[in-house]
Amino acid sequence: MAEYRTMRSAAGTRTAAIDEGLRAHMNKVYGTMSVGMLLTFLVAWAVGTSPEMLSIFRDPMTMKPNMLGYVIMFAPLLMIFGFGAAINKLSAAGAQLFFYAFAAVMGLSLSWIFVAFTGISIAQVFLITAISFAGLSLWGYTTKKDISGWGSFLIMGVIGLLVASIVNIFLASAALQFAVSAIGVLIFAGLTAYDTQEIKNTYIQMAQSGDREWLGKSAIMGALKLYMDFINMFMFLLQLFGNRN
Repeated sequence: MAEYRTMRSAAGTRTAAIDEGLRAHMNKVYGTMSVGMLLTFLVAWAVGTSPEMLSIFRDPMTMKPNMLGYVIMFAPLLMIFGFGAAINKLSAAGAQLFFYAFAAVMGLSLSWIFVAFTGISIAQVFLITAISFAGLSLWGYTTKKDISGWGSFLIMGVIGLLVASIVNIFLASAALQFAVSAIGVLIFAGLTAYDTQEIKNTYIQMAQSGDREWLGKSAIMGALKLYMDFINMFMFLLQLFGNRN
């Protein structure tokens, strides 16, 4: 009996330690994501409200990207692939620095929204996105339902959205843009819950390894996933509900 109590006490202690570590891990994920969001907003606002700076990337009259603008447009996507390939070679501090650099480049690519949409509608859509994201992420964190099966379908949806978006750069179809935006909101809403649960489950599975360096990089990767979910949901909602200048 005494041995059973000892084992039960030890198990309880490990569970409490994992719970405490998980809270700290999620706080770092959300904190890193929030700093990245702030950096993106500041860069986008600084460039988007400066006609001189914005003209470096886009035609001042039509807002169509020039050659450098197309480079900036696709740079975040290339950086994501590069980050995934290099994550094992980077330290946790290096991964965090890379994430902030990515967030700054994303700000450059989104700067045009401050010309295309009214400031009030940008703020309103951002608030709607923030509330929706918080609710979806909280549900993904607390639900007992295993939603890991969503992953393959959601990733296939993202690939489809990417292809359709690239095609529509040349077609400029309003109907296709509406369809992409509506479906995109649903896909990234699902990804927000899915990624949150995956971040939580991955930490629980790996917490006992004691590899602090890996856990640090895992938090940065989690922040990147949720950051992308938020940014994409915001942009698709802005396309649907934003008031244009």
